[in-house]
Amino acid sequence: MLSTTHWACSGVDDDQRSGMRLTDAQRLDWLRLIRSENVGPRTFRALVNHYGGARAALDALPELARRGGARRNIRVCPLADAEREFSRAREFGISLLAIGEAEYPQRLQMIDDAPPLLAVRGDASVIAAPMLAMVGSRNASAAGLKLTERLAREIGEAGIVVVSGLARGIDAAAHRASLATGTVAVLAGGHDRIYPPEHIALLDAILRTGASVSEMPLGWEPRGRDFPRRNRLISGLALGVVIVEAARRSGSLITARFALEQGREVFAVPGSPLDPRTEGTNALLKDGAVLVTQSQDILDVLRPIIGHDGAAPAEEPAAISTSIDAGEPDEDIRSRIVALLGPTPVAVDDLIRLSATSTALVRTVLLELEVAGRLERHGGGNIALAPN
Repeated sequence: MLSTTHWACSGVDDDQRSGMRLTDAQRLDWLRLIRSENVGPRTFRALVNHYGGARAALDALPELARRGGARRNIRVCPLADAEREFSRAREFGISLLAIGEAEYPQRLQMIDDAPPLLAVRGDASVIAAPMLAMVGSRNASAAGLKLTERLAREIGEAGIVVVSGLARGIDAAAHRASLATGTVAVLAGGHDRIYPPEHIALLDAILRTGASVSEMPLGWEPRGRDFPRRNRLISGLALGVVIVEAARRSGSLITARFALEQGREVFAVPGSPLDPRTEGTNALLKDGAVLVTQSQDILDVLRPIIGHDGAAPAEEPAAISTSIDAGEPDEDIRSRIVALLGPTPVAVDDLIRLSATSTALVRTVLLELEVAGRLERHGGGNIALAPN
């Protein structure tokens, strides 16, 4: 059984070191930065720590991309676009919560690629409660749906909020069964681009007592690659993930993998070896997932974790030094580091050792490459050059 670990959220800039709420102007800077080209959650964190704030990072983006070898000017999100999104979010009743703010889900901010801004709609108080993720097959069996409904209802009655991905099958059953106690839907697209469309009515019901969350802008139509991104948020919000039915290759197993990487508990419901819909869950059980046949199996594992969370004081976001004592890398250092990179992922620590260069300089070069769109991040914190 994998135990849950705690670590302080890093990557909070000068705007938030005091733990104060962002002003609207600061929130717009954050929104512009995360909506700029080649800036994801990890890059956002690196940028604000390097430059001391989102505004300075925005100013530096074009030069960073040039030094990283970008073949064209990258798009920096215009202020007008951010203001428009900010205004539309308010019209939809959406709150843009910044990582480190009191309302931001504590569990989610522990993962290393937590969204800098999380768009929340509905009753935001539910995302402060302990959560359990429940996911599974879209083409679920009647038995799988019935068990999901029972587990979700009993988990909700025990004071734990059920979170899922609003998908067909197991996800929808988990949401419906926990409407009375509050449930959270994690969206792959914008709050106004619901997938699948037939679950718009279900989402409306969820919002009466629960919430929906997304890291994507309004108007964003979900694409295939957006669903794994969503899955990391489902597991990141939760204490653990229950997989009810999952084929050998399925999005639910991606969620389970994220849960393991994030230090979450993984639960699985056993199924018939003759049913391909349960091949994935049976494989998880062989690998050490907690076997679930009733809600008590889940509660026995989660209650000690919840008790520990309640007893431990909330950690203040840890600030990383924003100064680079070693200065900026010269062309020789930059060339040496880039030459060590290739299509095969390598650990950053190995890159630092092999380049015989300081950690600060290596991370600065990697930041340049990432903003230029020339760097890919892989599991375990490994990196590689992006294909041309």
